[in-house]
Amino acid sequence: MDSTTTDTIDRYGDPLAFKFREGARRSGLLDLEGRDVIKVEARQMAGHQKEAVVTDGAGGHAWRLTSDEGKQLRGTDLAPFPLGFFNAGMQADLYQRIRALAPQRGVVLDELEIRLVNHYWLTGSFIHGTGEGHAEPSDIEVRVRSNANRDAVDALVAAALDASPAVALQRQALTANTFALYINGRRRVVTGVPNSQAGDAADPYRVYASAPRPLAGAEARRDLIVKTGEQEAGAPQLAPATASGRVVRDIYGVGRPLDADGLYAVDTWLGLPGASHFRLVADAANAAVAPSGLALLSAGIAFCYMTQLARYIENMKLPISGVRLVQFNPYAAGAKAVAEPIDTHLFLNGDAPEELHLQLLTVAARTCYLHAAAKAPIAPKVRVVHNGAEIGRAA
Repeated sequence: MDSTTTDTIDRYGDPLAFKFREGARRSGLLDLEGRDVIKVEARQMAGHQKEAVVTDGAGGHAWRLTSDEGKQLRGTDLAPFPLGFFNAGMQADLYQRIRALAPQRGVVLDELEIRLVNHYWLTGSFIHGTGEGHAEPSDIEVRVRSNANRDAVDALVAAALDASPAVALQRQALTANTFALYINGRRRVVTGVPNSQAGDAADPYRVYASAPRPLAGAEARRDLIVKTGEQEAGAPQLAPATASGRVVRDIYGVGRPLDADGLYAVDTWLGLPGASHFRLVADAANAAVAPSGLALLSAGIAFCYMTQLARYIENMKLPISGVRLVQFNPYAAGAKAVAEPIDTHLFLNGDAPEELHLQLLTVAARTCYLHAAAKAPIAPKVRVVHNGAEIGRAA
């Protein structure tokens, strides 16, 4: 898994997302009680294109997912931007909890729609290494049509928020996220961020002899990730390498169930002129037809971190390439769900001095919006709309 100018996500004409490997068991994170670790093995491809193999819990199904950036970052805009993965994954996980808890509470959901807006901002400079990412509380609106009374619906949404590891990731403060760094195949001790105490991770370049392809003998679905063709009004503008103030990024998503079997689809987009809309599908029942919400969310964290790496390498013109990472995302589902610290193992190759490789790791960790979202307790603001009338609940 290495990067060249011809190594693109559409090289083989495969879908933007597909099942890569059959799993042996169902993840405990799909239940109302259970703990598991989602593993992301990702690599940088041409430009801002990225590819990941995401395993839905130990022994779970593995999915090939792809990401890109839009024109504002000189991307090719072929696949969803990283923050769109996080938006889709967060609300898909919340839907999973609502869907599972509703029968227990005697609530029949005739219609359900979730609207989610994530808010981020950046200060400082990539050129001077002073960039810093920030996250603010998300806005969640849950729209329900049901014959159940408003108190029952409000209680259902409250319980689902508590049961969602994705929401827990925002409510908690994950200050102990850890990192490991491998330079030209050798592990180094990191500074400036907590050092991983885990053993060496396997370099994806050595794990995968060739690019992931769809399962042999199976017709790969082409609808798990699609570019819808819809765009925000206006022309894209390049993002500056140095911010004179806050560079604000609002990420929008609207999601609805696709069927009664647990598939959930999210239309997500970046709130900037010319931004494309992407549709991502999650499987809230078994993560067998599509990835789970937590798999999409975890991929978003890895992809966002890799975008910051690529931006710093690009702006500083560093002789560093072959960017790969392995990321471990532990979660515990339950009445009070938990997101545990993220462990990221970064593989870099090149002729730059060792201190520049170390600096790249820490600068990217500071500027990554989603690591910022994980570090600070930013409980989302929630509105519940029942049969067209707002209940007015806050998280």
